[in-house]
Amino acid sequence: MIKVIGVRFRAAGKVYYFDPTGFDIKQGDNVIVETARGIEYGKVVSGVREVADEKVVQPLKPVMRIASPEDDAIEKRNKEKEKEAFQICLEKIAKHGLEMKLIDAEYTFDNNKVLFYFTADGRIDFRELVKDLASVFKTRIELRQIGVRDETKIIGGIGICGRPLCCHTHLSEFAPVSIKMAKEQNLSLNPTKISGVCGRLMCCLKNEEEAYEELNSKLPNIGDFVTTSDGLKGEVSSVSVLKQLVKVIVTLDNDEKEIREYKVEEIKFKRKRKDNKMTAEEFKELKELERLERTEGKSKLNDEA
Repeated sequence: MIKVIGVRFRAAGKVYYFDPTGFDIKQGDNVIVETARGIEYGKVVSGVREVADEKVVQPLKPVMRIASPEDDAIEKRNKEKEKEAFQICLEKIAKHGLEMKLIDAEYTFDNNKVLFYFTADGRIDFRELVKDLASVFKTRIELRQIGVRDETKIIGGIGICGRPLCCHTHLSEFAPVSIKMAKEQNLSLNPTKISGVCGRLMCCLKNEEEAYEELNSKLPNIGDFVTTSDGLKGEVSSVSVLKQLVKVIVTLDNDEKEIREYKVEEIKFKRKRKDNKMTAEEFKELKELERLERTEGKSKLNDEA
């Protein structure tokens, strides 16, 4: 076991481990640490605790110091300078006529580097732009192309649920989201209903995936033939996953058919293989959903440590 603290460098960003090196560090403190990008100012989101050695990427870098009022003032000035840098970069992009959308500007704490995050449809030759920016800022310049998920994470917004976006408030890393999750939850496969602000499948589809998988495993499929607790046989017409209720079209003694609702434990059934045939409309929706599945891979924002 090894003692570590968890540090975050941006809102809802990835948490990185550092060696507290004997400092009395508490959750909520600001610290100065050395990262792959240089000297950085971060917020402690988890105090000193012990974790297994295999969970730590070695070598574990030490905390340089707890942030002083002077460090806080430097960080505040950097945030103001970032706004100015953003505007200057916008002007330079327009000057060079580049097809790119600037998303954010960020100074390292020691002002050793200025990072500009942007999105673009393809590869951009920004060599001349970098030279132009370097002549203005007199420091190292890095332009980093990010995906639409990272763009939304930086900018933020309100989801269709009416709440601030998960990725901007608490989701530190993007989990893979697939069409299977939407199907498992019996959601409409209409892309406009299950895609987020970024245009990709909503991250929250992942939240209830395991619960729905477990609940669905106990239920028959629509179209399955079942035997009920009152001795009737029939075909499943619909299921309520959360309530664990099944509606069955049963055949009565007089050969009349009737829809009755049963608890899942009140019926006996043998699951049949699902029919994989799709209508033309379902096939069209599936192709659109495949386009919405996550394709960006690892976030380009999580490269601090």
